[in-house]
Amino acid sequence: MITQIKLGDIDVEVVKKEIKNIHLSVHPPDGAVRISAPLRMNLDSIRVFAITKLGWIKKQQQKLREQERETPREYLDRESHYLWGKRYLLKIVEKENVPYVTVKHDKMVMVVRPHADTELREAVLAQWYRETLKEVAAPLIAIWEPLLGVKVEQFFVRKMKTKWGSCNYRSRNIRLNTDLAKKPRNCLEYVIVHEMVHLLEPSHNSRFKALMDQFLPQWRVHREELNRMPLVHEEWEC
Repeated sequence: MITQIKLGDIDVEVVKKEIKNIHLSVHPPDGAVRISAPLRMNLDSIRVFAITKLGWIKKQQQKLREQERETPREYLDRESHYLWGKRYLLKIVEKENVPYVTVKHDKMVMVVRPHADTELREAVLAQWYRETLKEVAAPLIAIWEPLLGVKVEQFFVRKMKTKWGSCNYRSRNIRLNTDLAKKPRNCLEYVIVHEMVHLLEPSHNSRFKALMDQFLPQWRVHREELNRMPLVHEEWEC
């Protein structure tokens, strides 16, 4: 069930779900505000909650307006692309071969068949980012499982429009945004730990923050670094 409420000049989309806790988020590109609330929670209580978070909402909207954004990609020679926070210049090589991507010095070399269009080039690079992220994420998860005392049943890598990661604590699965392969590795580790801590504490309450402080004391620094990177998709959560 979706409802709209208004806080002054700010429109808030309210979605009622079968969840235990209320969740507030601000979405790019224009700072759209969304609240996910338990079915039992009435609209007046949701409005009061939103009013108490009004200052936070405005702050996140301001961040979105000010944050640098990546320009749309055309997948052409000498176009800038990123891997683990480092900038590379794309080099297109047309060859009758199975498409692939490799990194050589400061170049990201994409081998594609002649006349491959922009959509196909984008798909080739997206798949390469996905596989690259999987290769790095798997050992990180293995390292953190005994440290946290949890077991990740499965992890998935996919394009996500509003989050860097997510966790289903019931199935003990986590999902990672493919775009994390473009960010520094410590940002990936922060997101992995964040999602794995949700296996111990599903919500973003004080216990969750205390666990993050215990296991990854610099997590706020890593979060800020991730938020300072050029924006592709990002969500601020309260």
